[in-house]
Amino acid sequence: MSASEESDYAVSAEFYDLLQAEGDRRRARRWFAAAAGRARHGIVEFGAGTGLVTEVLLESSGVPVHAVEPAPAMRTVLMSRAAVLGAGRRTRLTVHPDRAEDAGLVGAADLAVAANVVGCVEPAARRALWRTAARALVPGGVLLFDPPPTGLPDGAETLTGLGPVRLGADSYRADITRLPDRGLLRMVFDYRVERAGRAVRHVREEFPMWPADPAALAAEAAQAGLEFVASPHPELLAARRPSG
Repeated sequence: MSASEESDYAVSAEFYDLLQAEGDRRRARRWFAAAAGRARHGIVEFGAGTGLVTEVLLESSGVPVHAVEPAPAMRTVLMSRAAVLGAGRRTRLTVHPDRAEDAGLVGAADLAVAANVVGCVEPAARRALWRTAARALVPGGVLLFDPPPTGLPDGAETLTGLGPVRLGADSYRADITRLPDRGLLRMVFDYRVERAGRAVRHVREEFPMWPADPAALAAEAAQAGLEFVASPHPELLAARRPSG
């Protein structure tokens, strides 16, 4: 992961679970629950964020889970979530506050997952992620991840927003725009809070994304010792550390 991630999400962390928890949990169960249930050695989660996927991995498996999250703002929420886990699940969870390549995970898992990560790191960090995953996985272990966008829009596009969600007297929502920016895809989140129909807050955070097609990703992964294999879910890609 890129060094800049340590300062990312300083704005979004406050709103993330309120606006995205329900959808993220459903998606995590759809993407990862079955694979987690088959894990027999351990699970590594790259980019654990606020711990929504982490919870699904813990509830779906009986193995140790390593949650890697370098961004302090997101990790603070993750640690608060971990604090209220039952003792059985909490003893299986290790939180790594480092970048993925600095977490020191070697042969720790037969499953690794990366939700909303691969498209959000610059190419050099993405290549480091493949190497890190190859080290973290035992032979035959698999990395599951959602692919980055393959191209750029012609201009600014307004996406489906988040919310509104009611919290006491206030209504929270996020407007989302994506736009091309010198070869990158820039995601803009405008968080808005209204009370009695009046705007009381408006804050913004922007995130770059790096488009890449699956063939390029497969070539990068192969250089790190991973081979692309059939994915267990149509919305994901899968890379395996060979058994031999």
